[in-house]
Amino acid sequence: MNGKKILFVSSELVPYLPENEVSLMSYEAPRMVNSNGGQIRIFMPRYGNINERRHQLHEVIRLSGMNLVIDDMDMPLIIKVASIPRERIQVYFIDNEEYFKRKATFTDKQGQLFADNDQRAIFFAKGVMETVKKLNWSPDIIHVHGWMSSLLPLYLKKYYADEPLFADSKIVLSVYGRSFEGTLDKDMLKRITFDGIPESEIPALADPTYNNLLKVAVDYSDAVILASQDIPDELNEHISNLEKPVLPYVPLQEFEEAYANFYNTEVLK
Repeated sequence: MNGKKILFVSSELVPYLPENEVSLMSYEAPRMVNSNGGQIRIFMPRYGNINERRHQLHEVIRLSGMNLVIDDMDMPLIIKVASIPRERIQVYFIDNEEYFKRKATFTDKQGQLFADNDQRAIFFAKGVMETVKKLNWSPDIIHVHGWMSSLLPLYLKKYYADEPLFADSKIVLSVYGRSFEGTLDKDMLKRITFDGIPESEIPALADPTYNNLLKVAVDYSDAVILASQDIPDELNEHISNLEKPVLPYVPLQEFEEAYANFYNTEVLK
């Protein structure tokens, strides 16, 4: 991994959010690359339940101040950063008062998905790409974790298709077990087509279930990692029918060599 640039984009990350499969691997994979001489950047949403004082988040004025258009609305983009002290790893947080101020990640107190989760996912994907453009940092690999990040492969391949900074970037998608029941807002497809992405290329998003979101993410990724033992059968079948590199599930205790080999021999070949 020496000298390779890897952008990690995740829905969740320890130590900023509670430990689960996604948040833990979103920390361990960058740590592994960092310790093996790679260059990394990590992005995640700045949810309102992240303690900014404890984790010493601060706004980066030179990266903030841009407006992103979501469904014909101008939404201000705020960028904050913090460091994971023991690893000397810097994390960039995508923030917006409307989308991320609430004191929760994906659901309300009753466990219901937030009605604007689709808009939050679009904002996050575009916010990451615009910030990386401002950093003028061209990643060799973009590794995506968690469903809130799942629109990034689509937007990179379609909305940012002509952006030279990402011309040679390869997208790796980690697929986890089902993360939510039900569907996101049914107008999600309309909001994405507003950005000039043809409806004919993403018909699955007419019914934005977890499985359909991940199917689209898989379709627009260059390689897939099965990051959980309990991938839904429907997703497993979809992945098995595609001709792209797939890394089968590897336990956390054994992942380092497997991921490094996958990056080097399957993704960057």
